[in-house]
Amino acid sequence: MNDTNLKEQPALDAEYDVIVIGAGPAGSTVGALLAEQGRKTLVVDRATFPRFHVGESLIPETYWPLKRLGLIDQLKQTAFPKKFSVQFVTDEGVETMPFYFNEYKEHESSQTWQVLRAEFDQMLVNNARTQGAIVHTGTQVLDILTEGEQVTGVKLKFSSQETRDIRAKIVVDSSGQTGFIASRFKLKMTDPVLKKGTVWAHFKNAQRDTGIDEGATLILQTEGKRSWFWYIPLPDNVVSIGCTGDMEYMFAKDRGNSEEIFYQEVERCIGIKRRLTAAQPVTEFMTTKDFSYHTSQPVGPGWMLAGDALGFIDPVYSSGVFLALKSGELIADAINAAFEAQDFSVSQLSQWYPDYRSGVENFRKLVYAFYTPGFSFGTFLREYPQFKTNLVDILIGDVFKPEVAEMFTVMQEEIPELAMSADPQIALKK
Repeated sequence: MNDTNLKEQPALDAEYDVIVIGAGPAGSTVGALLAEQGRKTLVVDRATFPRFHVGESLIPETYWPLKRLGLIDQLKQTAFPKKFSVQFVTDEGVETMPFYFNEYKEHESSQTWQVLRAEFDQMLVNNARTQGAIVHTGTQVLDILTEGEQVTGVKLKFSSQETRDIRAKIVVDSSGQTGFIASRFKLKMTDPVLKKGTVWAHFKNAQRDTGIDEGATLILQTEGKRSWFWYIPLPDNVVSIGCTGDMEYMFAKDRGNSEEIFYQEVERCIGIKRRLTAAQPVTEFMTTKDFSYHTSQPVGPGWMLAGDALGFIDPVYSSGVFLALKSGELIADAINAAFEAQDFSVSQLSQWYPDYRSGVENFRKLVYAFYTPGFSFGTFLREYPQFKTNLVDILIGDVFKPEVAEMFTVMQEEIPELAMSADPQIALKK
C-alpha cells in the first residue's frame, strides 16, 4: 500500500498510548515494535509516501533491527544492489583495498544493501501498519500540547485543513532533521568541528565496478582533501553521488550554484571524474548545509527523541539509517518497559541513552579522524595493527561494545579533538 489515496486512512481516536511524529526509519520502527506489543500507537507524517530521501547506503549492523522487524526476507526479494564492502580512494586517486565485511564476520549480516529510500521507507511504513500501528501521512503536527512541563499530545492538521488535538502518554519525535520538539525546546547543538555542507544528485550511466564490488560504497577524496565524494550504486543503472566539505569552502560566494559547485569538485577528484565520463544527472542538484548536530536532552516529561531528531553525524560512514533503526528499537523497548512498570519518569525512559550515546560517539570520533589534515588510517594501522578490528567494528556499525573506543585513546595523541566530548554532562530533568 502506498499513500496515493489519503481518504483510505483510518479515523482517529482522541487518545493513544504513544504518538510518533515522523514515519521515517526511526518512527516506523518505534510504531511497529510498540504496536506489536499491543500499545495503541499513532504515527503521523506531513509527507505522503513514497517520498524521495537521501541516505541510501545501509551498513551491516542494520541487519539485526531489520530482522527483528521481520523485513530481511522482503529485502532479499528487492532489486536493491547488494553491498559487500566499502572502499576508500585517496586524494591522489589511489584505490585502497576494499573492506569486505564477510572477511570480518562470516554471517549473512555481512551482506547489506544500497536502497532506494522511497521504497525502503515505504516498506517500513507498511510494516508498522501491518503490526497494528495507525499511520496517518499527509498530516502536519502544528504544535505540542502541554500541561506545565509535561507533554500530553499534539495538535494535528489534516489534508482537509481540519485540526484536532490528540493526546498520548508519550510523544516520540522522529521528525528527522526538522527536529520538531528539539526546535521547540531549543535543544539542538551544532557540532563544533563538523560544519559541513553537501551537494548531491542521482546519475545514470556512471561507471560501475563489476562482480562483488558492483554494489560497494566508495568514499573518494578530492585533491588536498578539501572535500570528498560518496558513490552509492542504486537499481536501474542509477548512482547516488554527493560531495561534502567545509561550509565556508563549499558555498563560498564566488562558486556559483549547486551544480557548478559539484562539477568544480569533480575536476578535483581523479576517482570520481573517470566514473562520470558518460554519466548524466537524472535529478536536480540538492544541498544540505551544516548538518552535524546533537541534542542537549534526549528525553523529557512525556517526550522522547529518535533518529535524526535526536542527532545526526556527517554521512561519511553511512551511519544514519542504522542509528535511526537502533534508536527506534531502544526507545520502543524503553516505552514498553515504562508501561509494564507504570513508571513514565524521565529517568525510567532514559535508561537506554548512555550506552547508545557511547556508540554514537564512536562514529563521531572516526569522522573527526577522517577529516583531520595529515592523519592517515593506513599509517595508523601499520603502527597499531591491533586496532584494525576496532576500525572495522565501526565501519559495520558494531559500535556499542566498550572495547571499540580503545583505539581513540591512542589516536588522540595525533588528533586532540578526540578528547573533546560532543556531549557535556547532561542533567536529565526528573
